[in-house]
Amino acid sequence: MLCHQETTSALENGPFTLNDLQELLSFLNSATTGPNSGSVDERKRRRMISNRESARRSRWRKKRHLEELTEQMNRFTAENRELKNQLSQVVNQCHLVRMENQRLRSECADLKTRLSRLYGTLKLQQQQQQQQY
Repeated sequence: MLCHQETTSALENGPFTLNDLQELLSFLNSATTGPNSGSVDERKRRRMISNRESARRSRWRKKRHLEELTEQMNRFTAENRELKNQLSQVVNQCHLVRMENQRLRSECADLKTRLSRLYGTLKLQQQQQQQQY
């Protein structure tokens, strides 16, 4: 059998506060010792205890909801950071591809110019050969 102190410390860690437990014990003691003449007071006390329990559950739900929102915010923050990193990598890659594309276009224009000059030189040589015959 648990002693009073062990029972109190075990119950304090549960969903009830020490004050809640003391009020409940007080109510139970008065309900077993008091006559029926206090039925109105008894209903008021029951209602008070019920209201306090309801408020305790409401606070617990609110706390749990806040914890869930905080966890969700942390997940979204991490996901946002990862997406920003990915976007930065894609932007850098895009910049490199654009620079490479510009270099290739420039090289293509140079090669077209060289090819045009070579065609001109070849045509000139062909004309000179025809004139020799």
